[in-house]
Amino acid sequence: MKPKIREKPASKSNAKYKEPEQFKVILLNDHYTTMDFVVEVLVVIFHKSVEEANKIMLDVHNKGKGIVGVFTWDIAVTKTEQVHAAAEATGYPLKCIVEPA
Repeated sequence: MKPKIREKPASKSNAKYKEPEQFKVILLNDHYTTMDFVVEVLVVIFHKSVEEANKIMLDVHNKGKGIVGVFTWDIAVTKTEQVHAAAEATGYPLKCIVEPA
């Protein structure tokens, strides 16, 4: 039996690819979570330097919220869940939200 000859697939250059939608992760201020814990979260979960983490923490403290980063949906939601789990494990009410970038 002869193998079937397939037509050449369409060129990949004709395909249209769309960049994934981006989302901001925003940390919200509260009056109970310590500044040190917020910095720790920013360093451990978001891989910020201590200097950058301090700047974001001060934005959260002084402005009521601070943008932590811009990510694809899955990463933004995962980071948010990690923050909430870490806060709950230590008894802090720290929250963050996800918004379209």
